[in-house]
Amino acid sequence: MKQKKVYKLNCSFCNSSNIHLIMDFGNMALAGGFLKPKSFNQEPKFKMRMCFCNECYGVQIIDSIPPDLMFKEYFYFSSAIRTLKEHFEVYAEELTERFLDPKNSSVLEFGCNDGVLLKPLAEQGIKNVIGVDPAENVVTTIKDKRITTICNYFNTDTAKSVLERFGRMDLVMANNVFAHIKDIRGTTEAVERVLDDEGVFVFEVHYLGEVIDNLQYDMIYHEHIYYYSLLSAIEHFTNFNMVIFDIKPIDIHGGSMRFYACKKNSSHASKITDAVKALITEETRKGYDKFETFNRFSDRVHGAKDDLLELLQTIKSQGYTIAGYGASGRANTIIQFCKINHNLLDYMIDDSPAKIGYYTPGSHFEIKSSEILESSECPDYVLVFAWSFFEEIKAKNDRFIKNGGKFILPLPEVRIY
Repeated sequence: MKQKKVYKLNCSFCNSSNIHLIMDFGNMALAGGFLKPKSFNQEPKFKMRMCFCNECYGVQIIDSIPPDLMFKEYFYFSSAIRTLKEHFEVYAEELTERFLDPKNSSVLEFGCNDGVLLKPLAEQGIKNVIGVDPAENVVTTIKDKRITTICNYFNTDTAKSVLERFGRMDLVMANNVFAHIKDIRGTTEAVERVLDDEGVFVFEVHYLGEVIDNLQYDMIYHEHIYYYSLLSAIEHFTNFNMVIFDIKPIDIHGGSMRFYACKKNSSHASKITDAVKALITEETRKGYDKFETFNRFSDRVHGAKDDLLELLQTIKSQGYTIAGYGASGRANTIIQFCKINHNLLDYMIDDSPAKIGYYTPGSHFEIKSSEILESSECPDYVLVFAWSFFEEIKAKNDRFIKNGGKFILPLPEVRIY
């Protein structure tokens, strides 16, 4: 199968130029770039190409965006989502029980957002709880005196500062952020520096296998630079004398993977779990180390796009109204890639008060409160972009269903609930 090479660009994982194009999404507005009408004319758009590296098996968005454009002013507050809040409460208990002596331990999370994991860790009585995040409007909402916050990117300079103030970390965490960092090598070096010799680095990311198997192309946007398989993660950490010794599949966000890494001389490195060995075998069988696998994925994505547009066009031709639910980065990928315009969708709905009154990037749909589903102005259909939280959305909007409202789910397959 012919591989279309992307010239003059190198893999961010291994610096190889042996990278090939999976999909070209064209010019896209930033998925988290919510805006007001006065900014419509100045809205930037950027190329977005998803590529595969034949050397390290890394799947990535190859087009570089200045990180301050995506992360300095952030609209995502994790604690606003009940499912996430509960997830991180359980997560904190698991990490403490497995790896920490609370009164003598130091932990650090970068990309800590509003402290949704740090707060339950502080409840465990941990000595030093440190959060690092570049989004000042988000990280400053953490008012817990048990938590030290650093408003910055996590890099080798930040690691040096942490070492000087607190010493080495027993646990470093990164949740839904280790896929967001262009200089992933610099950040991984910072992790290795700040980590104690027996320390553990735990990170959760959306798993490449879910993206491929369940056609989750909505996870693909500029902010999500990397799409990790175990095979690619092993290749990456080898460059930093670190190993992945355990993994745990997580249901959150429609299918994530929790990776546990340590220094190669750590006692954990001699205890690589059967789960790691089994997933290596499974990923090799599925061809996650071969370009052909991702070329087939591209064909399937274009088919799903056609199915969704056909359904929306049919519904609108019958005179019904359709609103979108979940003004997230995932929604903005579907809207922009599928070219869903104002003839097909009337407006967006979101549960986060911070987004109400803003407009979606690229498509410029007004974002309204979910309270509209309780009013006489409620739409006939709701296209659930936040489909991975559908059970929570369905339970919250039971009245909408009882009044005859219908939900459209775009993934893993297009259907009406």
